[in-house]
Amino acid sequence: MNRKIIVAANWKMNGDTQLINDMSAALNQLTYKNKQVIVCPAAPYLSQAVSAFSHPDIAVGAQTINDRESGAYTGEISALMLNDLNVQYTILGHSERRTHFGESSALVADKVAEALDKNLTVILCVGETLAQREQGETEAYLTSQLQAVLDKVGIKAFEQMIVAYEPLWAIGTGVSASAAVAQETHEFIRGYLASYDETIANRISILYGGSVNAGNCQELFSQTDIDGALIGGASLKVEEFKNICLAE
Repeated sequence: MNRKIIVAANWKMNGDTQLINDMSAALNQLTYKNKQVIVCPAAPYLSQAVSAFSHPDIAVGAQTINDRESGAYTGEISALMLNDLNVQYTILGHSERRTHFGESSALVADKVAEALDKNLTVILCVGETLAQREQGETEAYLTSQLQAVLDKVGIKAFEQMIVAYEPLWAIGTGVSASAAVAQETHEFIRGYLASYDETIANRISILYGGSVNAGNCQELFSQTDIDGALIGGASLKVEEFKNICLAE
């Protein structure tokens, strides 16, 4: 199946007004072939990003949301706020949210349900630690992360979702999984979703995240079950990210 390549930038707690101006100036002028670009800046810059990225193939996403619609949750961001800003996507379940902020798979599932209820497209992150991979627990751990969401929203909801496989041992380390290892894991994820609905599994985009750069992205994108990337550090470098966006 000819799925569109998705290149998503997760700026994390980085970036500023100048980066938005520079990145939008570079990306808005490109021609994208069967590709969707998503830029996820820090929350204070979402409104500016929506205005700056004017290309029809570039969208803006948030890095997380709260699982509640509104209320006394100081410092949090709601899906309704993203609706108000015309933000279309949100990353949920990123390993840094799970690790640093204690987000359980159950909480991630609640956030997914809230995001989908507000018509946001979810980029759902799953991934294992190095210890889990070395102990042969990768598939069991990924299954548990996916299952929590499946139990909450059902397979039909995955039509409004993107899955991002991010092995924790490759995030920000400079060590990327080989294309073969990444493909094998993506194939497993797609196969697991296919056990619920083969049509939806074949349509869903599964991104790879973990030290993706202009030098390795083309080989990754050429794999059967890798439909793009969720990119951290390299997405903060205008020329580097531009080259990734242009990779076939």
